[in-house]
Amino acid sequence: MLSILIDKFHDARFMTMLLAAIAASATAYTLIMPLFAGDTLSKRMKSVASERERIRQRERERLKGEKVSLRQSPKQLVSRVVEDFNLGKWVAQESARKILVMAGYRGQAPYVTFLFFRMVTPIVFFLAAVAYVFVISQAHWAMPIKIGILIGAAYIGLQAPMLFLKNAISKRQLSIRRAFPDALDLLLICVESGMSIEAGFRKVSLEIGAQSVPLAEEFALTTAELSYLQDRKTAYENLSARTGIDGVKSVCLALQQSERYGTPLGHALRVMAQENRDMRMTAAEKKAAALPPKLTVPMIVFFLPVLFVVIMGPTAIRLMAMH
Repeated sequence: MLSILIDKFHDARFMTMLLAAIAASATAYTLIMPLFAGDTLSKRMKSVASERERIRQRERERLKGEKVSLRQSPKQLVSRVVEDFNLGKWVAQESARKILVMAGYRGQAPYVTFLFFRMVTPIVFFLAAVAYVFVISQAHWAMPIKIGILIGAAYIGLQAPMLFLKNAISKRQLSIRRAFPDALDLLLICVESGMSIEAGFRKVSLEIGAQSVPLAEEFALTTAELSYLQDRKTAYENLSARTGIDGVKSVCLALQQSERYGTPLGHALRVMAQENRDMRMTAAEKKAAALPPKLTVPMIVFFLPVLFVVIMGPTAIRLMAMH
């Protein structure tokens, strides 16, 4: 049975059919899944509401001088593995907590889950590499090459959770960058109409959700922190730390200075909105300028050979017919 399976994997025709089936299934999945997608915005906003309630309860308990834990508890199996192997000591990283928050994962449960996968994925990748090198491929490689492949697979497994988080952060930051200038315009309108900054953040979080769910979530959390934290500066610092975007950091700094020195908030928001809009336009122009060099290689590889065949093909056929 194993030999038949190995022969199938080395059969070019079978592998072509298998890859074509996988590609067709992935295309169908991509087209069908949006039809069954749920209301992501409402789910995320419910999560933000629960986070707001936890902040409120934590501040009340802190004022009473009592300690309370408001983080969600991880799954029992994951938590047991992390505690038994003491992963918090061996594979924990302080920067991982910040990265998890920037990726949108808050609380102790995502951190424990991250530690669990940080230990499990290298083992899974290592075992998969062992199965491929020594059982499936049956290649006559030297032992140092096989050991190098196993070590490389384990290293890739170790870095896989961090790569997943970095990809999630990049997608989240892209969504926030695209919607942030429009959110500042809405916030400016709210402030100039007489709303407080907390009410402005709350109103913008409801309106901007259709364009960027992560930004709506961050604004709602900032509203909660501005309402319940004693130091409003901490709320702005948390917003800039959760996003990790220079434009958001500049706006948070301007808001801190406006509240500290009493400068007009509307003027600061108008200037920051224009700066962020210019930054978004600059980024779009940079992508447009980088497009021709990126298209050069695909055109050379895929377009020019076909063009040569179309131009020189008839001539080559006639020469072959003459001989």
